[in-house]
Amino acid sequence: MNKKIWLATVSFAAVCAMAFAGIGIKNNMRNSKLKAQFAQAEQSQAGGNLIEARDAYKGLMQQNFDVEKAKEVYGKIEKLNVDILFSPVKTEDSVIYKVQPGDTLDAIAKKYGTTVQLIKRANNLTSSMIKPGAELKVNTAKFSIVVDKSQNILTLKANEQAIKTYNVATGTNNCTPVGIFKIATKIIDPPWYSSGRIIPPDDPKNILGSRWMGFTIKSYGIHGTTDDSSIGTQQTQGCVRMHNSDVEELYDIIPVGTEVTILD
Repeated sequence: MNKKIWLATVSFAAVCAMAFAGIGIKNNMRNSKLKAQFAQAEQSQAGGNLIEARDAYKGLMQQNFDVEKAKEVYGKIEKLNVDILFSPVKTEDSVIYKVQPGDTLDAIAKKYGTTVQLIKRANNLTSSMIKPGAELKVNTAKFSIVVDKSQNILTLKANEQAIKTYNVATGTNNCTPVGIFKIATKIIDPPWYSSGRIIPPDDPKNILGSRWMGFTIKSYGIHGTTDDSSIGTQQTQGCVRMHNSDVEELYDIIPVGTEVTILD
């Protein structure tokens, strides 16, 4: 082999080796940094620093993860969003309200456009009894819901920012109505009216599950289920069906009047 060609080949190989070594070092540094960020987020969460933990996970979402890792991080952010809602932690979407003589949780909830259940969960209240002078965290965010029938996904928003997504079931043959509606009624352990009969909540034939949130369009709403395997499919009579644990969580968060947008 020509000496010049040999030298050029050797030099090129050396440059490539150095380049690959540099990439390896950078990848190792990046992985070490990500591990440290994960550890910081997990430590904050374990220590009850919910907002700090959420912000740390949000920072991690700026990284180039594979799809599965991104889903894992986003799931942690969603869980923390709800944990913060259900905690006494003050946020920009809440106020600390000092209870006045004659106040009731129902009156406070109506004043701020929230729910009694959310006030109770945020303040670790086991009853509706409140005393003058007590300080309560009260949510002030405006919630809304978007249901995407093409993916069978329900997104809960606070002040137009998505805070959690839920898998749902929608209507057979795409029969769930499309449009903008509002939550008109809310019922715990609802009876089911079917073919002129009233099926009580404890009857196995009652398909509504543990909660009902009726729309301003008659006979349609969001409810629980007695068939968890149906979630993620289109097989309801037109309503939006959720796992009972999910619908109970949502029920406690959103007040009557919440806007619901259903998309094809």
